[in-house]
Amino acid sequence: VSTQSTGNLREMKVRSILKVVGSKWQSEGRGARVRRSIGRREIGQIDPFLMLDEFVGSSLEGAGFPDHPHRGFETVTYMLQGETYHEDFMGNSGVLRPGGMQWMTAGRGIIHSEIPGKEMCRGLQLWVNLKSEDKMVEPSYQEATAETMLVAEESGVKVKVLAGESMGRRSEVRTRTPSSYLDFELQAGATMTQPVSDGWTTFLYTLDGEVTSGGQVIPAHHTVVFEQSGDAVTFTNNGPTISRLVLISGKPIGEPVVQHGPFVMNTEREIEQTIEDYRQHKNGFENAKNWQSDIGQKFLRGTLWK
Repeated sequence: VSTQSTGNLREMKVRSILKVVGSKWQSEGRGARVRRSIGRREIGQIDPFLMLDEFVGSSLEGAGFPDHPHRGFETVTYMLQGETYHEDFMGNSGVLRPGGMQWMTAGRGIIHSEIPGKEMCRGLQLWVNLKSEDKMVEPSYQEATAETMLVAEESGVKVKVLAGESMGRRSEVRTRTPSSYLDFELQAGATMTQPVSDGWTTFLYTLDGEVTSGGQVIPAHHTVVFEQSGDAVTFTNNGPTISRLVLISGKPIGEPVVQHGPFVMNTEREIEQTIEDYRQHKNGFENAKNWQSDIGQKFLRGTLWK
């Protein structure tokens, strides 16, 4: 049994399961396919998390997310396989490679393009809400590569720490909305008990293989939402192959959420103002005037790889 315990494990209250929901393929962006976890009808948004998608696709097959805006929240993109190219209207550009993570604070406004590479890619994108006082901060990025990602391993369990702490390893990623994001791989027969903050919203999403938690066998591509009460979650790999999952936890904000596509604010009036700002290139969207991403335009013209 592997545990990242700070005290006596027997004193920890292990959380029970609230619901288990499977994710089916749906279309998103241009030619891309996603399995929606958080944000689908059966789960909805669970404060502070707005959405989690597992995405696959390649730009050669027409999959991409060309120029689009965001305001009022953060996007966390984590590559499991393949590459994704990124470019924004502030002049930032780069490539997310396998095992790489980009924590983007959209804040008051950003427009960017996300285009998968030639080869089939697979990844996760999480949307984390921001409290009202942080919704209009300047956009910023935090990134990690496979080489710089914190990794720990013991008793048949390996964890990559994107945010938060596990097995004594603490990520330096700053989460404006206090959050934890952990990627676990369990060998056959391995068990993990991970402490979580009492009262924080906590869920896991299974990527490969199967895990058992709370007496339930959870296949791949399923979301497990845990009860709010308790300071630990436990899961076991009783299957014959390696199982992989992400465990995500965050402190609820407790504010109204009004969403209009890629804009997430607290009131309808703020959404109306955001749409006006976007259309008139002001209050954070100044750089949008006459801007088009290079990768997005090449993708739309079909000349990205020519």
